[in-house]
Amino acid sequence: MTTSSLPILRSALSRRSLLCGLASGAAAMTLASCSGSRGSDSSTVEYWLWDSAQLPAYQACADAFKAKTGITVNITQIGWDDYWTKLTAGFIADTAPDVFTDHIAKFAQFVDLDVLLPLDEQAAWSDVDTEAFQDGLIDLWKGDDGHQYGCPKDWDTEAVFYNRTMLADAGLSEKDLEGWSWNLADGGSFERILARLTIDKNGVRGDEPGFDPRNVAVYATGIADEGSSDGQTQWSPFTGSVGDWRYTDKETWGTHYRYDEKQFQDTLDWYFGLIDKGYMAPAGTFAKGNGTDVQLASGSIALCIAGAWMFNTYAKMEIDVGIAAHPVGPNGKSVSLMNGLGDSIVKKSKNIEGASKWVAFLGTREAQDIVASYGIVFPAITSSTEKAVEVFEKTGLSTKPFTSYLEEDGGGTFYFPLTYFGADVNAIIKPGVADVYVNRVPASTLTEYNEQVNLLFETSKKEKG
Repeated sequence: MTTSSLPILRSALSRRSLLCGLASGAAAMTLASCSGSRGSDSSTVEYWLWDSAQLPAYQACADAFKAKTGITVNITQIGWDDYWTKLTAGFIADTAPDVFTDHIAKFAQFVDLDVLLPLDEQAAWSDVDTEAFQDGLIDLWKGDDGHQYGCPKDWDTEAVFYNRTMLADAGLSEKDLEGWSWNLADGGSFERILARLTIDKNGVRGDEPGFDPRNVAVYATGIADEGSSDGQTQWSPFTGSVGDWRYTDKETWGTHYRYDEKQFQDTLDWYFGLIDKGYMAPAGTFAKGNGTDVQLASGSIALCIAGAWMFNTYAKMEIDVGIAAHPVGPNGKSVSLMNGLGDSIVKKSKNIEGASKWVAFLGTREAQDIVASYGIVFPAITSSTEKAVEVFEKTGLSTKPFTSYLEEDGGGTFYFPLTYFGADVNAIIKPGVADVYVNRVPASTLTEYNEQVNLLFETSKKEKG
């Protein structure tokens, strides 16, 4: 897609028009088929989540909750691809669950649609110790009106998973990855390591004379796609450490996106330029759907960026896996995008009291310690995270690379862009970033895409004015 084909968006979406749009998008789903439709039984709470790996942990929480309150929690697990469509259909048809697992990328839209219940207005919320959560998580689920619309349930960061055998074969040590760094001038020690790990079809490494970047047998690294508008497991560790760049003008509820800034665009040019050098697998190298876990396990790449939610997947690989924190950037920090899921209550729930008690329980140490015991996520409560670390590290892999960003002397974290028009922003920016990745056009082309994004907010202000 070229910038000349960009649509000119001249009007902001109202709640009514957005709901109509969502309705048309959900039309393919039979509303009656949405499981977990709500009744008026005050002794039952309907709860939806998308991650099948977390289902046993939350069923254990539900069992503990019933023992305490007598309230039954029916848990419905729906895969990510269908989850949001069915949830949207449920809002429209009044068949949504009482409580659902929420994602920051969707949160602002739900706030704008006025479909979420303010938790801080419910009596049960007084039982939640908001000081117990990891710093910043509680504020991540506040609306721009100051109300609490989500209870933090967990958090995650990203790190680099690598093949220890390939590292050793290249004459590199794990210490080389502990102090690595990158820069825009020559890529730093990070790029030198990538060059060393890359091998062409003649057995020549990327830092040796005669290396052929067009005929590579083993790439140093690979990615699943362009990274949409956030680049979570692609470019975000680099755009986050190049200088002072963040997605928007504010940490949360920003109104101006910054994809037009030189430091961001220069970083993307350098990052995707690794493809031209032969160090990163080009688009189309691997079959669609083959994520970086498949790429690493198959021996096609030597390292990749992945989130903490994939910890156990990599830990169970037959190859010898290691983990390292992201390389230090020009701003002197090793950073990671930090995401945290939350539990939200549907405003039209017919069992608000039961739903409020369930969400409040999920925000307690008791519940989060239960989740921690399953070793699948880092719970939002700090003390529960410590318990989860013990379980994770029984695999033999260290969690330190993921937790280091949160430490006082660590690098730092930043959040997903939490703004209105999130879906529209992604729809506009994603093709532009894909053009840089697939067709290798200059990242400066993103300036025009960014203008269209900011036009959404400018038009919205004018309409409100």
